[in-house]
Amino acid sequence: MKASRITAVGLVVAAALWILSGHLIPHESAESKAALRVGEKTEKRFRVAVIDTYVVSHSRKLVLSGRTEADRKVVSFARTNGLLQELRVRRGSIVKKGDIIAILSDDAREAQVLQAKALLEQRTIELDAKRRLVATNAIPRLELNNLEAQHKAAQAALATAEAERDRGVITAPWDGVITEVSEVGTSAFAFAGKEIAQIVGLDPMLAVVEVSERKVANVKVGDIAEVKLVSGKTREGRIRYVSKSAIPTTRTYRVEVELPNADSAIPDGITAEVIIPLLPMPATRVPRSALVVSSTGDIGVRTVDAESKVGFVAATIVEDDHRSMWLTGVPDGARVIVQGQDFVREGNLVEPVFAPQPTAQR
Repeated sequence: MKASRITAVGLVVAAALWILSGHLIPHESAESKAALRVGEKTEKRFRVAVIDTYVVSHSRKLVLSGRTEADRKVVSFARTNGLLQELRVRRGSIVKKGDIIAILSDDAREAQVLQAKALLEQRTIELDAKRRLVATNAIPRLELNNLEAQHKAAQAALATAEAERDRGVITAPWDGVITEVSEVGTSAFAFAGKEIAQIVGLDPMLAVVEVSERKVANVKVGDIAEVKLVSGKTREGRIRYVSKSAIPTTRTYRVEVELPNADSAIPDGITAEVIIPLLPMPATRVPRSALVVSSTGDIGVRTVDAESKVGFVAATIVEDDHRSMWLTGVPDGARVIVQGQDFVREGNLVEPVFAPQPTAQR
């Protein structure tokens, strides 16, 4: 009985020691090994995609939105009183310089011309006779001077009468198209100053844009510009005018590009995009998505150095060509982060890999 008790106590003590050994003596378990593996993963560097960039001479382009505008636009008015006897044009009529647009009633203007011609002929005959008499000293020289003055007055009266007659015939001042005509009908009374028709000269046509005060210094008269019309047509023209006075409300400057339009294919007043080449300058091309804003508010790109450490380079945007950005301030050969740049900060160590697409081109 005593031996069995000792055996039972020994078994209890041995079991207790075995249980306590699991808490007091450290040993590796499957759970601890898994925890170590997780810790190792957290120490792995963040992977970013990078490209090598180069500073190249970039031919910049200034792209502006504007409109076409007729070079010449005029309204023909009646310059004398009379009835509108004949209107020879309508909206859309194409006219040449000197073509008759409208004819007003004569109102005795032709009779006044005939009267002035008759008076001039009379003065001419009298002047010739007086000259012969003066040559023979039959009359004094003073009478000849008086008759010469009357002859010149008769010439002026004839010119005035002819000018008044010509005012009754309204002609086109240049080649163009009629865009508006008078609403008065035939035989309606037309008085001096009444609008008869509006003529628009379509050749040449102008593409008009407004340039900001920061960029107007780069635009020169005589430079070539490309004009893309909303209709899909593209024309090339030459800058003929750059304003020296800013528009007060916008602080922009008017620029006119002259376009040949002999076929009248370019209408007046349609939307146009003007592309003006500027002087080339050193710049770096990067994807648009690579741009970031630093903690201080500067715009630039994040880079990776030879030690895989993230840095920031402030840059200035030179041109946006819709697919990429051209920047100044990025060192030649800089390795720019193009994917993952928003998830790292300056000083972080990363794992750089090259982007699969060749986004940086020389």
